[in-house]
Amino acid sequence: MFRNYLKIALRNLWRHRGFSFLNIMGLAIGMAAGFLILLYVVFELSYDGFHSKGDNIYRVVADIKTPSETIEADKPAWAVAKNLESQFGEIEAAVRIMNLEGVVRKDDIKYKEARTIAADSAFFEIFDFKLVQGNAANVLVEPYTMVLSETSATKYFGTQNPIGKTLLVSDNAFPVRVTGVMEDIPENSHIQGDMVLSMATFTQSLSPESDEQWGGYNPSAYILVNPNTDYQVLESKFPEFIERNTGDNQRESQMFVTLYLEPFKDVYLHSERGGNGDGSMSNVYIFSIVAVFILLIACINFINLTTARSVERAKEVGIRKVIGAERRQLGFQFIGESVIICLVAFVMATILTALFLPLFNDLAGKTVSDGIFSNPGYIGILLLISLGIGALAGMYPAFVLSSFRPVRVLKGSFSTGTQGTLLRKGLVIAQFTISIALIIGTIVIYDQMQFMRSQELGFNKEQTLILQTNVSPSQTSLKLALDNLPGVVSTSLGSAVPGGENSGAYSEIENKNGDMQVANLDAYFVDYDYMNQLGLKMVAGRGFSRDFVTDSTEAMVLNEKTVQLLGYSSPEDALGAKFDQWGRQGQIIGVVRNFHFKSLQQNIKPMTVRIEPNNTNLMAVKISPENSTQTVASIQDTWQTILPDQPFDYYFLDEFFDRQYRTEERFGNLFLNFAALAILISCLGLLGLAAYSTLQRKREIGIRKVLGSTVGGVVNLLSKDFLKLVGIAFLIAIPIAWFGMHYWLEDFAYRIEIQWWMFALAGGSALLIALLTVSFHAVKASLANPVKSLRTE
Repeated sequence: MFRNYLKIALRNLWRHRGFSFLNIMGLAIGMAAGFLILLYVVFELSYDGFHSKGDNIYRVVADIKTPSETIEADKPAWAVAKNLESQFGEIEAAVRIMNLEGVVRKDDIKYKEARTIAADSAFFEIFDFKLVQGNAANVLVEPYTMVLSETSATKYFGTQNPIGKTLLVSDNAFPVRVTGVMEDIPENSHIQGDMVLSMATFTQSLSPESDEQWGGYNPSAYILVNPNTDYQVLESKFPEFIERNTGDNQRESQMFVTLYLEPFKDVYLHSERGGNGDGSMSNVYIFSIVAVFILLIACINFINLTTARSVERAKEVGIRKVIGAERRQLGFQFIGESVIICLVAFVMATILTALFLPLFNDLAGKTVSDGIFSNPGYIGILLLISLGIGALAGMYPAFVLSSFRPVRVLKGSFSTGTQGTLLRKGLVIAQFTISIALIIGTIVIYDQMQFMRSQELGFNKEQTLILQTNVSPSQTSLKLALDNLPGVVSTSLGSAVPGGENSGAYSEIENKNGDMQVANLDAYFVDYDYMNQLGLKMVAGRGFSRDFVTDSTEAMVLNEKTVQLLGYSSPEDALGAKFDQWGRQGQIIGVVRNFHFKSLQQNIKPMTVRIEPNNTNLMAVKISPENSTQTVASIQDTWQTILPDQPFDYYFLDEFFDRQYRTEERFGNLFLNFAALAILISCLGLLGLAAYSTLQRKREIGIRKVLGSTVGGVVNLLSKDFLKLVGIAFLIAIPIAWFGMHYWLEDFAYRIEIQWWMFALAGGSALLIALLTVSFHAVKASLANPVKSLRTE
């Protein structure tokens, strides 16, 4: 009997090849898209989940309260981690991790290594980063030792055993001995690095006072607690710990610290303090919803087309019942045929997923999966979904068609009634509600990204190269040499550029009441040309000038945000105010207009600018757009002459600043592609239903044409019912899309307002897509010879 059912199912598929293709492809595309999103979501949720002690690891963070503000830092002071470990029995081990960037040399080969970290000796005890060579207990104990990843070991030493060999690290070229080799750190870890330098290099040799610093907030800190320790109870003991160790210093500096613990596995997706990569739980939620939507559209599509086409088999059901078929047998047949079709779609979905996975990895900006068969459990889930859809889609013909009396069916009086029609209309509305909501979301995301790219930033970032000089003694000579090159417009030195990391400086500045107000402010250290080169505008006072000798020792420029923080009613009122910052005293000589030195996802913060060329590690070189390639080559030649010990590396400021939006851009690109897939699946379903509707009404169309109906009249007849359904879907989609996009936009400090035209554009697009889809069959039917459709009447 099963063989007979299979034969009938295959015959029906082949007899209606076009319909079967639409049905299978719609479901296959939906399942493939859902599968890809599932891989992405599972990968994001898997971050830091491979550590066996992960449930007992916590990141130590700090709130730093000053009279001016509360800073939510993702790092504690240098001394915190070691003292926590020694003063609390609940803590088994502590590790500090600091990101580094510098030059690494082997013989005459120089590399600029951006993925280098320094870590305490407990690094491999706390985390499950696997060592291929070396002892986890001692590889990072001694100063000037390091562990290389397998990739780095191969890069520097090829097939040789690297253990015991030496690399020259940083601009000072101090020798570091390789004591271990580790497997490459997995991509789903928010701690990343290709080289791990011993923290003892700093705390025992380069900066031995670091362990006693309660005011410097550089390395991240993680602790491993005893099992069954309540971290909130432990956290409640930290205020007394801070008071005991540094209470007097806090009162003197007016900076009061509160320590908190973040569960390690929550850092990547749930922390709002930064230092966790590009994780966004909002994006995970949204993609999960999109996956459900796409699968729902594909299911609706399949069920709609299956139930619509099943009506044509009413006579077959009647004949089978006349010759003795039982209702149960007919039900099994229809469900079985539907399941077979779904299994074909499952196979196609698996193939599509395998084909598009590399492209999906590129769009996501990370390898979410090496291959679909690396996650066999997910394939099993997809198979179960396929079987479920097949069973669900087969239930309508199984229980409805098999219930009719054969006499009625064979007399030709069979009809599906209003219930079947309402079911299909409801499913079409659900499909297009989701599709229109996704179109609205795509428009909002695109407009937000355009807004961020076109927003006035307050500085000029065009045609500017950034070179990292690492505070080289020769950087002044390099600057003078580059100023004389053809194609170089100007040069300047700075400690940071917009979009990059900059220092926070403990500052005391005279406020409107004449008091010295304490604040920890973002600080830029620059030369005389920096502000002019970036096109920063003064709103009060003046900028730095070589005409004033004291500008290099006693002058400071504030931004407007700092003026507000100090309570002044206008920028002019702040001029002449006294300051004391990092041992430098003087007065405010000017106020610069607020500019976005961070992403537009963040509000502009108070900042200070001071002349201090000896504390600058970046050189900005503005070049002419003409012959830019030749100019860059000349800059490289000059660099290699003056700074031969450092590799030449540069980036353009505009590209560097825009990198801050790469997570949102990837999200937008993925959202756009999946929204397009959802619309495609909906159109496939609408195309199939339009074909079915046209087939059902072909005699009516023939009669209307004989009576003089035009092509437009026939198209209107067949299209208006579908367009009404799309219109209803549009009204339902509006509040759903508004709520979802309003939630997404809350992550941006500077954001667009959701406008009425976005909904109108989405609704118009959906109506146009639906009209074009339906019109394909409507025009074809209206141009057909009516004699053929009326021949049997």
